[in-house]
Amino acid sequence: MHAENSRGRRYPETPHPYRTEYARDRDRIIHSRAFRRLEAKTQVFTTRYSDHFRNRLTHTLEVSQIARTVAGALDLNPELAEALALVHDIGHPPFGHAGERALDNLMKPFGGHFNHNLHALHIVGQFEQRYLDFAGLNLTFEVREGIIKHSRDYSTKEFPQLSEYLLEERPPLEAQLIDWVDEIAYNTADLDDALEAELLDLNALCREVPLFGEVYAQVEATHPAAREKLKFNEAPKRLAGFSENTKERNGKLKRFLFGHIYNNPAITEERDRSVVCLEELFRFYMLQPNSMPASYEELAHMAQRHEIVCDYIAGMTDQFLLRQYHEHFGGEKTGNG
Repeated sequence: MHAENSRGRRYPETPHPYRTEYARDRDRIIHSRAFRRLEAKTQVFTTRYSDHFRNRLTHTLEVSQIARTVAGALDLNPELAEALALVHDIGHPPFGHAGERALDNLMKPFGGHFNHNLHALHIVGQFEQRYLDFAGLNLTFEVREGIIKHSRDYSTKEFPQLSEYLLEERPPLEAQLIDWVDEIAYNTADLDDALEAELLDLNALCREVPLFGEVYAQVEATHPAAREKLKFNEAPKRLAGFSENTKERNGKLKRFLFGHIYNNPAITEERDRSVVCLEELFRFYMLQPNSMPASYEELAHMAQRHEIVCDYIAGMTDQFLLRQYHEHFGGEKTGNG
């Protein structure tokens, strides 16, 4: 996708003298409030065990690095790929996918739903307030399209509000790339963080994920006396890639991560307590008038209250949500608040 062929912005703007349209989008994303909040949102592991674990922001930066590299190698547009990588998780609520599922379940009784990609589109289209002439960031069509279509398809019948995004067509290759580089980033990072948390059984990993086992054996043969952590980091290639056997190998890796890491009680027990806090706060804001900041209460008079409550909670960081829970309920249900 070439910037000069962009379908443009919802509100026309004068071209920048030395930045392309997609470079401009990238910069607007980086300077947004929602992007900065990613620093305080959980990826998989909380800071309860270590300050070195990835959060949503550092994960996003790793995805961006891989996206630029792969886009350049494939002769795609690295600036569009980078912008999409930087924005791809901007709609995540507190506590990762568990928080997303909780918000979705809370919205269903009102006939609504919560999807972090659709919420990201809402953030860049309306929620961010930085300019006098329009709401949102006024990003190009291709970045907005990629936000919702990089990881799944939508039907016009089910999502008529998205019809402008050419739902019958697939997005540009730069957008299709994001879902793959996201997997590369989080698969390798989650293993690294699991090792840091002392939750990773290296023998089980080598046995159940043959690709890793083969690479680790080579490293161990050449560096038998090296520290285990350094040998773990010495793999000459990523654990997932775009080869013929990637799907099968990646499947084994994902099964290992779910079986040994994501469902480990050290993660699930704290996550579940945090989700209860989110659910109780949602109900509190729904039932108590004037319980949200004035700007949100004002919006609640112009739209359905459950939608504004959802927007407010989805924008919170993990620790801010726990502080709000403590403030309103006088206690906390998690060990890292």
